[in-house]
Amino acid sequence: MYYSSGNYEAFARPLKPEGVEHKSAYFIGSGLAALSAACFLVRDAQMPGENIVFFERDPTPGGALDGLEYPEIGYVMRGGREMDNHFEVMWDLFRSIPSIETEGVSVLDEYYWLNKADPNYSLCRVTEKQGKDAHTDGKFAMSDAGNLELLKLFFTPDEQLYNKRITDVFDDEVLKSNFWTYWRTMFAFYDENSALEMKRYMLRFVHHIDGLPDLRALRFTRYNQYESMVLPMVTYLENHGVHFQYNTQVVDVRFEISGGRKKAQRIELLVDGKQEFLDLDDEDYVFITNGSNVENSSIGGQDQPCEYIREPQPGGSFDLWRKIAAQDPSFGHPEKFYSNPEECKWVSVTVNTLDEKILPYITAITKRDPLSGKVVTGGIVTAQDSGWLLSWTINRQPQFRSQPKDQVLVWLYGLYPNAVGDYVKKPMKDCTGKEICMEWLYHIGVPVNRIEDLATNSAKTIPVMMPFASSYFMPRTAGDRPDVVPEGAVNFAFIGNFAETPRDTVFTTEYSMRTAMEAVYTLFDVDRGVPEVWGSTYDIRDLLSALVSLRDGRPLTDMKLNFKERIVLRKALDFIKDTDVEKLLTEYHVI
Repeated sequence: MYYSSGNYEAFARPLKPEGVEHKSAYFIGSGLAALSAACFLVRDAQMPGENIVFFERDPTPGGALDGLEYPEIGYVMRGGREMDNHFEVMWDLFRSIPSIETEGVSVLDEYYWLNKADPNYSLCRVTEKQGKDAHTDGKFAMSDAGNLELLKLFFTPDEQLYNKRITDVFDDEVLKSNFWTYWRTMFAFYDENSALEMKRYMLRFVHHIDGLPDLRALRFTRYNQYESMVLPMVTYLENHGVHFQYNTQVVDVRFEISGGRKKAQRIELLVDGKQEFLDLDDEDYVFITNGSNVENSSIGGQDQPCEYIREPQPGGSFDLWRKIAAQDPSFGHPEKFYSNPEECKWVSVTVNTLDEKILPYITAITKRDPLSGKVVTGGIVTAQDSGWLLSWTINRQPQFRSQPKDQVLVWLYGLYPNAVGDYVKKPMKDCTGKEICMEWLYHIGVPVNRIEDLATNSAKTIPVMMPFASSYFMPRTAGDRPDVVPEGAVNFAFIGNFAETPRDTVFTTEYSMRTAMEAVYTLFDVDRGVPEVWGSTYDIRDLLSALVSLRDGRPLTDMKLNFKERIVLRKALDFIKDTDVEKLLTEYHVI
């Protein structure tokens, strides 16, 4: 497997790997990484679809990319996915996945047309004082000292950030700024999360720094992620004869490890409650999704709080990873990610409006009609004075094909579910759906004498406790996430956001799909380059733009410098005078 850039290999079809028609592939789980890997097997490795089998413990595919209408419960979304135009692997695959809505076009085509016609941007990113615009006004409001902290992290070697927290590298110069409000609520970083992941995000998305305040860099699907992304992939795979075996739990995978050679030898299954074993030979390959950020999720209700299940449960994805990791150190250390849910849990909430009474308060903040079918919030809106640090978003409506056209689905989450609410004087984790809706209505400006009535009669609210929602961001060191294909592995790979691939950022659709592509291309020796992570961190133009944006447009020449620093700067400016360097720095307002 190797990386490529440019379009020389982007549209090339690789030769069929020798003997692939005699090989089989088994997938543990059917989340985005697994579905993507199967698509790459069919499209690029040219494996017959009937040779591919999914073992999925749930009755539906998709993993964390869900969006379902549950009987007797209602619509439930456990999150949303923010995408950008430089998810190179994602767009590489979706150009080949046919749309299930429009004949003759790809998922990429319809996604591209939608976001061209209806571009995303926010008209109000932060509120305070019960729905009033906080007037952050696109400013980062960060001091020169704070900018230097960011710059230092940007250039700190990864090895110096192992097991360190964000609070080890930032102080209030960053953590009290608008920048941090935008950043931690958009990406869901706790202050105590990994400094290494923070650095990776900065390097990965440096080209979007100037778009943080209004989220204009983001792109969204037409419907919820299950209907817009998962169903087209499942349809594509089923049309190629791929088998999906639901309600099938993988209990363990046993490996033969000898002389540096590592082979998946047996899969232990529970099928309809009965134990089965699948013995593997050298022509059988296994793709393991190790861990899940929706593990232990529990659904509450309008009048019911969620159950909080802290410990990984027998038969779950973390439990399986524990058994696998016990067999070899190169298989990772799952306990680093699940052992402290207090630093990564969320309550994720779906509010279903039932009539028009709540909509005027939404319109007052978003300055858009939520029933227009177009962009509404343009990404999340954060109530910065909320004790729960409540953020909410409304994507294009309807979010489900079955959704009544006069109703709106709102997704919201609280980054601090242990904190006491400002209107509902309880921790978010202990609240019913109705109580969470009341708190949200308070923060969007509904008069207090109307809050309970609207939460009771004009909305149905379903909370979901997610103990490991942002467990990807837990402090870690090298080896805590296993390599996609560990050294010596001959017939297996780890895929998804708990596998390790260089430079890319977890908690993204791109990361899942990239690990999938790397796994297939490595194990089956597909002779085509994996698109490298977008190189904005090496593009001087993006770096200069980010540098000035973080200073709210102020050039570096406006910095407060002592006498010696001014002399150094003057000499540097004299040195570049009348050169292309001076022109470049002037164009990007650095000087």
